[in-house]
Amino acid sequence: MSTILKLDNVHKSYGKTEIIKGISFEVNQGEIYGFLGANGAGKTTTIRMITGLIKPTKGNIYIDGYDIQKQFVKAISSVGCIVENPDMYGDFTGRENLNIFAKLYGNVEKKRIEEVIEIIGLKERIDDKVKKYSLGMKQRLGLGQALLPKPKLLILDEPTNGLDPIGIVDFRKIVKDLVEEYKTAVFVSSHILAEIEQLCSRVAFIDKGEIRSVEDTKNLKYKNIESISLKVKEKDKAIEVLRQSDFVKNIAEKEELLLLTCEKDCFSMLINVLTIKGIEILDIARIHQNLEERFMEIAGGGN
Repeated sequence: MSTILKLDNVHKSYGKTEIIKGISFEVNQGEIYGFLGANGAGKTTTIRMITGLIKPTKGNIYIDGYDIQKQFVKAISSVGCIVENPDMYGDFTGRENLNIFAKLYGNVEKKRIEEVIEIIGLKERIDDKVKKYSLGMKQRLGLGQALLPKPKLLILDEPTNGLDPIGIVDFRKIVKDLVEEYKTAVFVSSHILAEIEQLCSRVAFIDKGEIRSVEDTKNLKYKNIESISLKVKEKDKAIEVLRQSDFVKNIAEKEELLLLTCEKDCFSMLINVLTIKGIEILDIARIHQNLEERFMEIAGGGN
């Protein structure tokens, strides 16, 4: 899959105060990527830079290969965005609202408007005035507006804010179906841990303007799986040994570390296997058990 959004060593300062401190990450085609952090962590500032509302002090942002600062029109043409509760014209119908936004985009055919109405599930109510819509329906209409230009990147900033449980489930299904069918890249900023865990395939934790960790949520969903960070003297030899161990499901390298996905409660077995083979362990630690625990660890200053 190709990279749709890329941030490369992005900084943002206001005067002498550095808000964003050299963040880098990538979002791929067909991926739902979570951006998780407490209030004031830097989520909104990052989104404002991605959408070109403010400029980075340093670093580069690329959307579909285009630099957002140097090739703004080409970069932003690949983006659809919905921020919290989108503003719509209450005295106009849902269809009239979509027609207005279609004219603003300039190159949206009537056929595409009908496709979007089908995607967001508002066919039965699209000709009602928006002021009669529930919050969930308004949210879906806002999503429809963002989808009109067939964006390669969909940015959702706190998309389920204020929605009831049924509205959240409906919205989540629409986004997942969208990714599955059209391979859209979705970037979701939120502080709702459960929503991020159910919706996203990867999540970046931002704290005080820095990306503390980027992790695969599938490893957080299964109680019989745990992640372990390992540092050894003979890394290549350790990899060869661990590949022959049934309880080790996946091995990834990050600089001098090995990041292991293993069966639950394999800690002692792991140490045993390496010790028997004469491999010196320099450091070993459980990374996390679930998203909430990991978030609290990072928010409390952990790594």
